[in-house]
Order: sequence, then structure tokens, then C-alpha cells
Amino acid sequence: MTQGAGQGPEVERTATLRDFRVPAYVHETGPYVQSTHPGEVAPPPVAPPSPEETYPEGYTPTQRDLPVINRGDTVQVTVDPAAVPVPQSTAGPGPLFVVGDVHGYLDELVAALQEKGLIDSAGNWCAGTARLWFLGDFTDRGPDGIGVIDLVMRLSAEAAAAGGYCKALMGNHELLLIGAKRFGDTPVNSGAGTATFQAAWLLNGGQKTDMDRLQDHHLQWMSRLDAMEAVDGHLLVHSDTTAYLDYGDSIEAVNDTVRETLTRNDADECWDLFRKFTKRFSFRDEGGADHVRSLLDTYGGTRIVHGHSPIPYLLGEVGSEDDEDDSGPVVDGPHVYAEGLAIAMDGGVTMAGKLLVQQLPLDI
Repeated sequence: MTQGAGQGPEVERTATLRDFRVPAYVHETGPYVQSTHPGEVAPPPVAPPSPEETYPEGYTPTQRDLPVINRGDTVQVTVDPAAVPVPQSTAGPGPLFVVGDVHGYLDELVAALQEKGLIDSAGNWCAGTARLWFLGDFTDRGPDGIGVIDLVMRLSAEAAAAGGYCKALMGNHELLLIGAKRFGDTPVNSGAGTATFQAAWLLNGGQKTDMDRLQDHHLQWMSRLDAMEAVDGHLLVHSDTTAYLDYGDSIEAVNDTVRETLTRNDADECWDLFRKFTKRFSFRDEGGADHVRSLLDTYGGTRIVHGHSPIPYLLGEVGSEDDEDDSGPVVDGPHVYAEGLAIAMDGGVTMAGKLLVQQLPLDI
């Protein structure tokens, strides 16, 4: 059992981390940046692809992406916090909650969990038999990724002791942090030239403070996370991609394959896993619902619930990487799309959006 993370002083969100820009310290010297190859991995900014473009077969996360499209055929669910009952201990399974991408915003996570009655004012589990799933991406871009992991690990033990549970899925940023720690500046075949985990980690918001505090038990915990799970008819995944189909035709097979890949500790294999988990937007646009159905038909469930792609981008509420409007996108709740088959849970906390904690099923 790990030591719990405190709530610490409030940390103001920095504009440099908004819209996935390269952190200022990427050009500094130090133990985690001195051997990177920015010329190979971080090319000059390019215009985002048009909505009609799709990722090529060799797509690799070595530059910023997240193009913006405007869609008018989706539904955004607004949930009145006062209408959500505080979970109570019962003899059977408790209510089911999911949490979107946290990305190091510990204070926002604590506030959101308290609002839903899952933890008390001291940050301890108080929801009895409630079930809580995190959809991945605990670190990078925000101020305290390791604090987030410590909190989730501690709540897992406390929830289990109370008859409930707190579990987590593998996100692409867990794979990225594991790779940066294990392989550093070891060259990998990215599909678009030579790349390194270390440089990709920095490009995607890696925080030196997280790397400094990263310990073996954090790595072991991340390496053992499942990639997907089915709960109460919901197929829970991190990424809105069909790449999971490359790793098995059952939930158990996918989870075993991902863990075995990490266990083999091969840099190129781990990079390919990270690259595929970084793909996004498979469920939107024409054919998106069919992509969702292919996953549901294979792994079970009636709806897919995912993080990874921020709702503001799916809604077209973010202008561009040069947009300095500090008002931030408006996110009130999960985003339902793909003919009602997909629920997006990344509220865009890294761009002054909202860290979402939502009870399932949705009442729509």
C-alpha cells in the first residue's frame, strides 16, 4: 500500500501546457533531456490535417495532432450534481463511476471525487461498495502525475476494504512514461524515421518532477493495468481507436497481450504498442458507429466508454494551437456520439476544460 497523496497548494494551469505544446524545458540540459533528438522527433509545427484526412498506416506520435472539426449531430449530457445521489454501502454491487483523463491535475481530481461523494474531505474513500474506474492517462502535462497515481493506488486499497473497488485502465501516457523510464533515448523505429521514448515523452508534456519521483512500485502498478474491461454492458477503454483488435479477439486476450509485450521489454514492440494506443478519432465521422460496433461485437457490451480525445476537440470548440483565448472550452458532461454508441469522458482538463467523474449508466 502506498502513501496517499495530499491535496497540496493549488497549482495554476499554465498556458504553455495548453493545446499540447512542447514544454519550455525541452531545450534545457539535464538527466532527462540531454540526449534527445528533437530534430528527428519534434519537427517544426505543421498545420493540422483536414477533417477528411485519416491517419496513414505509418502514423506515429512524434508531433502534435488533434485537428478540430465541427459536428452538429452529437449530444452532450449535462448532469446536475445535486441530482446525483451519494453512494451508499449495500449488500450488492454499488453504483458504477468512471473518470476521464486526469493528466496530473490532482486538485481537480480530488474536488471531482468529493463532489460525487466518493471521497471525504480528508481524501479517503467513503463510498462503500461503489465501483470506480479510471480510464487512463494519469500523468504528463499537469503538475502532479505521481500524486495522482499515489491517490488512485491508495483508494484502490481503501475501496476494496469497504467492499467496493477502484480500478484503472492503461492509457497511452502510462505507456509513454514507462517507455521513457525504461528506454530513455534508445532509438526506435517509429514508422516515420528514428524516434525515442524520451523525446516523445517531452513533446507530449512529460514533467521532470514526475520522473524524479517515479519509483519501481509506480512502474509495476502501471505495467499491470488492463487495457480494457466490460462492466454493466459498458466496454471501457482508454483510446477511441480500433487498434485494440490487433491484440486479441477477447478482453482477456488483449489484456494478456499488452502485459506480455511490456514484460518482454523490447523497445520497438513497446513503441508500436504506444503508437497504436495514441491513435484517435476512429468513432467520429462517417463510419464511426461501425467502428464502435466492431469493438462491441468482438468484446461485448452495448456502449463504449473512452477517454483520450478531449471533448472540446470532438465538439469543435477549440480554435487552434495559436488561440490565446483564456475563456476555455465549455464542458458540462460526457459527450455521446457515434449514433449513441460511444461516450467520451476526456473533458479537456489540460486546456482549462473539466475533469469528468460520471456515474453510469447515463440517463438519456
